[in-house]
Amino acid sequence: MINEDRIIDIEVKIAHQEDLVDELNQTVYRQQKKIEELEMLLGALAKRFRELADTSQDRAAANEKPPHY
Repeated sequence: MINEDRIIDIEVKIAHQEDLVDELNQTVYRQQKKIEELEMLLGALAKRFRELADTSQDRAAANEKPPHY
């Protein structure tokens, strides 16, 4: 009986650990997807920022007075 109870306890612990590992895997998967999404958004924002910086430089150059003024 004692050995059987020990085996049952071990099996219960293993089942709980398997559930925990599955839950942690799902959490890591969701986090990775979110990281990929955020990296994509950051890349798009950086590209847009560069475009706006280039546009503002072009406008500043167009609004400059010629050197003879």
